[in-house]
Amino acid sequence: MSDLISKRSSFRILMFPWFAVGHLTPFLHLSNKLAEKGCTISFLLPNKAIKLLQHFNLYPDHITFHPVKVPHVEGLPPGTETASDIPIYLTHFLCVAMDRTRDQVEKIIRDQKPDFVMYDMAYWIPEVARPLGIKTIKYSVVSAAAIAIVLVPARNVVEGKAITAAELSAPPTGYPSTSVVLRGHEVRSLLFVSQPYGEGITFYERACTGMKGCDAIAIRSCYEMEEKLCDYIGRQYGKPVFLTGPVLPESTRTPLEDRWAQWLNGFEAGSVVFCSFGSQLILEKEQLQELVLGFESTGLPFLVVLKPPVGSSTIEEALPEGFEERVKGRGVVWGGWVQQLEILDHPSIGCFVNTCGFGSMWESLMSDCQIVLVPHLGDQILNTRLMAEELKVAVEVERDAKGWFTKENLSIAIKGVMDKDSEVGSMIKKNHSEWRKLLRSEGFMSSYIDKFFQNMQELADHK
Repeated sequence: MSDLISKRSSFRILMFPWFAVGHLTPFLHLSNKLAEKGCTISFLLPNKAIKLLQHFNLYPDHITFHPVKVPHVEGLPPGTETASDIPIYLTHFLCVAMDRTRDQVEKIIRDQKPDFVMYDMAYWIPEVARPLGIKTIKYSVVSAAAIAIVLVPARNVVEGKAITAAELSAPPTGYPSTSVVLRGHEVRSLLFVSQPYGEGITFYERACTGMKGCDAIAIRSCYEMEEKLCDYIGRQYGKPVFLTGPVLPESTRTPLEDRWAQWLNGFEAGSVVFCSFGSQLILEKEQLQELVLGFESTGLPFLVVLKPPVGSSTIEEALPEGFEERVKGRGVVWGGWVQQLEILDHPSIGCFVNTCGFGSMWESLMSDCQIVLVPHLGDQILNTRLMAEELKVAVEVERDAKGWFTKENLSIAIKGVMDKDSEVGSMIKKNHSEWRKLLRSEGFMSSYIDKFFQNMQELADHK
């Protein structure tokens, strides 16, 4: 047994996630779990991100942050270091900047000689690590569905040729789900995979090269939800696939800010609708107005957290005329940051409306709220299908041919889940309750980390 313990504590791991908070944070949560096992972790990230993440580092004696200097790239605003600093259409330039940190990263890998390097967007890591005898794991923090639907060799994408909407309209050969799919106009949300994502490389090539080159693929998911999709990815790449489970942080929550605690305390338990669309989505003014009018027409109390829309410096100036007076006392639209997890925990919250990004998906499942989904990006649509059609724990808002929804459809979806006599509302509440119970059951999360660590041990021994 002593040999096993010394072996467990001997792993030195270098983490190099994509420069976006939605990637850095799950990599750090996993680092905390591996530090608990005695691993020593060097965590490479932009300087600006260290301040954002420091409080999530629960094992500073085991996890060391190493700042990476992000070079300026023409096309990026000066000082850009993470995806939060830029609109989504400039991401290509941030990829260029990340690739230009290769010399810095290579030097750190050569100096430290870790046992493993874990990465996601930096497809060139295996080229650096393999000659040094270092094992590599490509860790995907998005759902298995988002990889399996498009980022697989079965897509037969020809280098230099853009993938078309017609080609994307059918799933790749062997794709194991008929419900977790894109329909009609939705396939357009994946056309970006043929766009440049760095110098001389598309998003598709970046993702596939990263998976072809690694020793193992790891996915932040669980078999109970995505077993067939994970197995499909493994077969496509001929690689072992390790699952880490959701890797959610321990509850170290601070009390909810007084402003919101007092406001929410004024409503009955389970009566308030909470909506948050995340930090990167910026709506058009018309879309924002349609959204808030949908909340108004439910007749329910609501708290909506959104970035100001395109062309507006504040959220208030974009609201429909007379809206604030009409909803005074029962509705708030807020343009700033809020403590999302603490708000979801408040007993007055009865429904969570979100875009079903992978982080929000897990937060929804762990909460006690009804779930209404308004996806925008391709991976969010796939996560939504998993939640609404496979697990049947949520309702998706119906959209028109252009991919947007009306205030009427939003209102119908919310009222449908909030109505105590609704058959659909009762069904998803029951299913959600069962999933929440499983995810929160003792040993569920830790068993995935134990298995992942065992997978790493076996990979380390494999010559």
